[in-house]
Amino acid sequence: MSRVNPTPAQRTFDEGRLMQVLVAPIVSEKATAVADKTNTVTFKVLQSATKPEIKAAVELMFKVEVKGVSVVNTKGKTKRFGRSVGRRDNIRKAYVTLKPGQELNLAGEAA
Repeated sequence: MSRVNPTPAQRTFDEGRLMQVLVAPIVSEKATAVADKTNTVTFKVLQSATKPEIKAAVELMFKVEVKGVSVVNTKGKTKRFGRSVGRRDNIRKAYVTLKPGQELNLAGEAA
C-alpha cells in the first residue's frame, strides 16, 4: 500500500506551528535586488519547515497569494577568535514568489 500525499485542498496545518515557521525576514542587498526584479520576498525559516508549510504561513500572516516557494540550506561557517574556534548556525532560507499584483511591505511604513 503506497502513501498518497494529500492535495492542497485537503491539506490542513496547525495554526500555532504556522506562526513559528517564519523566523525573520532577510533584508540585505541581494534580497532587495531579488525582490525588485522578481516580486520575491526572502525569509529565514525553521530547519524543519516544508515548502507547503512556508506557503501557508506567508498566506496566513500577510494575507497575500503565493505563486511558489524555493528553499536554500546554508551551512554555518567556522570562525576563529584567537585560539577559540566557533561556528555559525546553519540557516534555511525561503524565497517566496508572490503572484502578479500582490505586494508585501516589510518596511512597516504607512502608505
